Amino acid sequence: MEKISGRLGPNYELDRQLIESVEVAAAQKQERLESELHSHKTNLIKESIRLGHNDLGDFFYNRGDLQNAFKSYVRTRDYCTTPKHIITMCLNAVRVAVELNNFMHVSNYVSKAEQTPGTKADAITAAKLKAAAGLAYLDNRRYKLAAKAFVEVSPELGTSYSDVISSADIALYGGLTALASFDRQELRSQVINNIGFREFMELYPEVREVVHDFYNSRYATCFAQLEALRPVLACDIHLHDHLNTLYREIRTKALVQYTAPFSSVDLTKMAAAFNTNVGALEKELAGLIIDGQVTARIDSQAKVLYARHADIRANTFAKVLQVSEAYIRDSKALLLRASLLKHDVIQRSSGGAGGGGPGGPGGGGGGPSGGKRGDGHGGRRGAQDRMGRFAHGAFAGGAG
Repeated sequence: MEKISGRLGPNYELDRQLIESVEVAAAQKQERLESELHSHKTNLIKESIRLGHNDLGDFFYNRGDLQNAFKSYVRTRDYCTTPKHIITMCLNAVRVAVELNNFMHVSNYVSKAEQTPGTKADAITAAKLKAAAGLAYLDNRRYKLAAKAFVEVSPELGTSYSDVISSADIALYGGLTALASFDRQELRSQVINNIGFREFMELYPEVREVVHDFYNSRYATCFAQLEALRPVLACDIHLHDHLNTLYREIRTKALVQYTAPFSSVDLTKMAAAFNTNVGALEKELAGLIIDGQVTARIDSQAKVLYARHADIRANTFAKVLQVSEAYIRDSKALLLRASLLKHDVIQRSSGGAGGGGPGGPGGGGGGPSGGKRGDGHGGRRGAQDRMGRFAHGAFAGGAG
C-alpha cells in the first residue's frame, strides 16, 4: 500500500476494518485447531493427531505463513502408519519448500517419497515427484538431469499439480534444458519422439517450434523465436536466473553442431544462417576454439573456418606401436623371471655366515659326525658358481 500511495483513487484505500475482522477470524480458527490437536494428543490417537497437524499446516499455508506450514506438515511424519500417509506428507512438504525456494528440502522429500513402496504404482504421484525433482535440478543448474526429469513426467499429471507447476511450464522447462544439454540423438529420442512429452509441448507451441527448428538446423528461425520469448521468460519465477546461461548453452551447441560435419565453412554464409554479422560470429568462434569446443582455425582474411580433424590412421599406428612395445617389455620380463627360477638365482633372507655340507670343502662348519672346519666362504662361492652357470646358459641361449 505504501508503494501505491493512493494512486488508485479513494475507492482503493486500505480497509483496516476488513483486515481486523479477517485477523480475528484467523486467530479464532487457529485456536480451535490447536485445541483439537491437543485433545487428540491427550487421547493418543495417531490418525487423529496426523490429521490435526495436516489441518494446522493447511491453515498456515492458506495464511501465507510458510515456515509454520512446513513445520506442521513435517510433524505428521511420526504419526504416518501407511505408505500413502508418508507420500502425502512428502508432497505437502515439497509444495511448501518450492514456495520457500528451499530446493534442498525438495530434493530430500522427493527422494524419501520415491523410496516409499507403492509410489510407482500411482502414475499421478510419480509424475508429481518427477516434476518437483526437475525444479530442484534446475535450481542447482544441473540442466541435463532437469531435462531428463521433465521429459519423464507423465501426461496423466494434467492440472492436478498446478499449485506447484503447470503443464505448460513442464514443456517450457523441459524443452529449454533439453536444447541446452542433450545431443541430437537424445533430443530426437527423448523429446521429439517422446509421445508423452509431445502432449505437453502442444500446450506451448512456441517451445515445440523452437525444438523442431533447432533439430532441423533452422538456426535463424530458432534463435529469432527464442529472442521473442525472452521478455516473457525473464519474468518466470523459476527460469529468470537461468535464462542467459541456457540461451548461451543453446547457441554454443548450435555453433558446434553447424561446424562439425565440414572441413571448411564460409563465415559469411554461417553468419547469415545464424542471423548475425561476420565480426560477431568470428568472436564467438574464437572463444569456442580457445575453450576447445571447436577444433579449427579461422582465416580472417578469406573469412573461412578450417577444421582440424585428427589423423585417424596415424593415431591408430601410434596405438599399435605403443601396445606392441608394452607386449615386448612384459614378455622379456617373464622370460627373465623364468630363467632366474630355472637356475635357482633367488635372493633369500640372510641368516649369518653360510654353511656347507657335513665335512664339505667349503662348508662353514662340520656336520654332526665331525668334519673339517670351513673358511666361512662356502655360501658365497656357491652363489657365484650358480651365477656363472646362469650367465653361461644365457650367453649360450643367445648364441643359439
